[in-house]
Amino acid sequence: MKKPNCAGCSYKAAERICRTEDGKFPEFCPTKNLPQLVEQSLAEYQKNPELFEFAKQAAIQEAEGYDNRELGYDHVRASKTRIEEIVGFARKMRYRRLGIAFCIGLRKEAKIVEKIFSGRDFEVVSAVCKAGRISKDKIGVAADQQVAPDTVETMCNPILQALILNHEKCDFNVLLGLCVGHDSLFLKYAEAPCTVLAVKDRLLGHNPLAAIYNYDSYYRYLK
Repeated sequence: MKKPNCAGCSYKAAERICRTEDGKFPEFCPTKNLPQLVEQSLAEYQKNPELFEFAKQAAIQEAEGYDNRELGYDHVRASKTRIEEIVGFARKMRYRRLGIAFCIGLRKEAKIVEKIFSGRDFEVVSAVCKAGRISKDKIGVAADQQVAPDTVETMCNPILQALILNHEKCDFNVLLGLCVGHDSLFLKYAEAPCTVLAVKDRLLGHNPLAAIYNYDSYYRYLK
């Protein structure tokens, strides 16, 4: 059996076996080749009422992100921004306290996000990446490996961010601009479910897909 590679599937989305019962599939298709894992995943949803509800509301939120659904799939159009969907999903799940884990480079954006959430009657707890003021030398980073080598530089501390939001009993955490790796550590240590509003991309204004969209032109050097 070939290793799963859904990204390499050449069939149109509507024709794939993961979308329709009699659909087409390549030799590396996990839907066709790994039925035991399909059943295992379904069992996970069904045996845990909280997880079942979470998955159900996420699917409902997905559909509500489109208008014109009554006209058929070919006529639907996107109708909600990511932040509106986060608000809608949090309300569906009856969450009251939202946590924001953000990068200090996006402090202005974090202030706006906090206003949006609190203006919709959520309690908001936020933690910046530099909280705790631990210097980078404490994790073995040499001066010449810092962003500013001639200073005592504070490390990003996603574990502390997670511990702060855990301590405050947040119902749902929102990541805003955490660096690659730092976001991984936050997700590892956070106790509440998490979602991502935006990821860090210094070069592309936090829009990493711009490089993918321009893969055949300006970013062809990535090939």
